Amino acid sequence: MFMKRLWPAALACLIAAQVTTSGQSGSGMRSKGLTEVEGLRVGHVTLTARPTGCTVVLVDGDGVPGGVSQRGGAPGTRETDLLDPLNLVDKVNAIVLSGGSAYGLDAAQGTVRYLEERKIGWNVGAAGIVPIVPSAILFDLGFGGDPKIRPTSDCGYRAAQAASDGAVAEGNVGAGAGATIGKVAGRERSMKGGIGSAAIRLPNGLVVGALAVVNAVGDVIDPATGQVVAGVRTADGKSLADARTLLRDGTLLRAVAPRGAENTTIAVVATNARLTKTDVNRVALMADDGLARALSPSHTSGDGDTVFALATGRWPGTADTSIIGALAADVLAAAIVRAAVQAAGLGGLPSARDLGTIPARLR
Repeated sequence: MFMKRLWPAALACLIAAQVTTSGQSGSGMRSKGLTEVEGLRVGHVTLTARPTGCTVVLVDGDGVPGGVSQRGGAPGTRETDLLDPLNLVDKVNAIVLSGGSAYGLDAAQGTVRYLEERKIGWNVGAAGIVPIVPSAILFDLGFGGDPKIRPTSDCGYRAAQAASDGAVAEGNVGAGAGATIGKVAGRERSMKGGIGSAAIRLPNGLVVGALAVVNAVGDVIDPATGQVVAGVRTADGKSLADARTLLRDGTLLRAVAPRGAENTTIAVVATNARLTKTDVNRVALMADDGLARALSPSHTSGDGDTVFALATGRWPGTADTSIIGALAADVLAAAIVRAAVQAAGLGGLPSARDLGTIPARLR
């Protein structure tokens, strides 16, 4: 079913755009989420012994410029310093997002092995190549079973093997398998989170896409209406409490606060435009605003919120970096909402679909 995103008037004034999520658009264009951006493939591995897994974004060819915005207070990352424009390496071969907290960083090594076998990476002369694979993790160890079950290097390898340019699978898959939402009043009042993806294609061929894994301490908010889609529930568990209200009336000062570092929303935004390493870091920074629009609160001391950005350069046109960044923020917000919409109830936690809180336009 095609679902159309309601975009802010400011962007609508910039240029008429076709915005899509998974499904068939009115114009006949097939939207695939992040893989709408030419040159990217996405693969998931979901473990069955406990809800957790990893998600790999593979870059076709020799690599593309990458950037990052890391604004959460409890990050778990790998290879993010090399994305700084001041540093040497200017190409990324893959991004790995994983559950399992810091243990899940092992998944990136499996993707490195996959790329090395195919001789894809940064050329280091006679020593061969070194695949460049930045990574970020989320904390899901306390959900759904034995916390010693977490993604390994083999998971990262298999996710890379499974990567395709087809429509991105959403919901309780990959890194989103054990994701939860709305823990400001404790885990027992939270809801199931997951993975969501969205894309926008302008009439001139410019594409901006996003993939988000939502394991937030805060609520998911629909930016179009301000409606809470998923998050902290009331004490009886039957409806949404609205974290914004709890923050403002002082309820959370008396509540049992969630333990730090057990949350995190991690994401990848991408465009088919040609950008420099400096430009793509600006896009990552601007895209992070979409995270703040769709999550309340966000970037807390207990969140490891991290947004990666890629520019595949497959589109021959020219676009202002600020416009791409503005579109990336909007698309990332849409992907976050979709993560809540596409999640299924699990482990005793309901989903937005279970509570009937999905926005009408997305049902």
